[in-house]
Amino acid sequence: MTAYHGPGQGRPTPRRRDLRPGALLVLALAVLLAACGQEPPPEGAPSAEATEGVPDPLAVGLIPNVAPDEQRARYRPLEEYLEGALGVEVELFVASDYAGVVAAMAADRLDLAYLGGVTYVQAEQQVDVTPLVTEVDRETGAREYVSVIVVRDDAPFTGLDDVLAAGGRFAMGDVASTSGSLYPRIMLIDAGARCDARRLTVCPPLASVDFTGGHDAAAQAVLAGHADAAGVERRILNRLVRDGAVPEGALRVVAEHPVMGYPWVARTALGRAAHEAITDAFLAIDDPALLDLLRAGSYETVTAADYDEIRRRTAELGLLERADR
Repeated sequence: MTAYHGPGQGRPTPRRRDLRPGALLVLALAVLLAACGQEPPPEGAPSAEATEGVPDPLAVGLIPNVAPDEQRARYRPLEEYLEGALGVEVELFVASDYAGVVAAMAADRLDLAYLGGVTYVQAEQQVDVTPLVTEVDRETGAREYVSVIVVRDDAPFTGLDDVLAAGGRFAMGDVASTSGSLYPRIMLIDAGARCDARRLTVCPPLASVDFTGGHDAAAQAVLAGHADAAGVERRILNRLVRDGAVPEGALRVVAEHPVMGYPWVARTALGRAAHEAITDAFLAIDDPALLDLLRAGSYETVTAADYDEIRRRTAELGLLERADR
């Protein structure tokens, strides 16, 4: 498994394969192209032809909901499942931040990616991508999951209004996070905050808005007293409690909002056959352990229209591009 840490780093060197007759034919073709003054495509580059089907290797990217190293190790079973279901080698990437996955997709270094709603609409501004599926959330029983704003349980706040009235310090995860940035901002505005669409750390009457880089770090900022409140994804918060990273009952929810589920998106250039094969692979997942890893009860198909609200609010609130913080 290989980490991807930004757009400047190329795809990793593929594992060596034996030269079977088909491979010898490809090698001969490459030599012929070189003799004619044409460069053969780089080994391991994703195919853009609909008739090629699923690329081999298939480059799959993940946004870092938690620390990238932890996410890479956790998703190894998905890598193995997709290799078996699709019959191709899978190369899994976790960028150091959300923007890194978008940049990799835009540079055609990824074929398939698991994105938040905001990163999906950011990506579609730079590259032609197609949303395929999202998980049915195990907590809500629907395609929507929940963004929450939390405070310490011993804090004097009974609601988000109290956090604003006190001029509290607010923590968010990654600036491009849907449930850790966009929807907390929406909840703050609905409660009366005057968030600036150009300067994302300015949101009076809050004293400050800080981006911690991840949901786990945002929750820890509140727990440690470095922030008075934070926006996090509820299912990640619940996992932090289960894992013991956040003591049970230490954080209290003061606001929440439903969010359309994370889409798995593919480069449109892969073509319909590849899209259908990948979609079918996700719809067929029935291993309880793998579904638990993916925080899914099952999978359902999605379309671009399912993300219209996120698309509109992302543009309105200055998150369509990485704004000056």
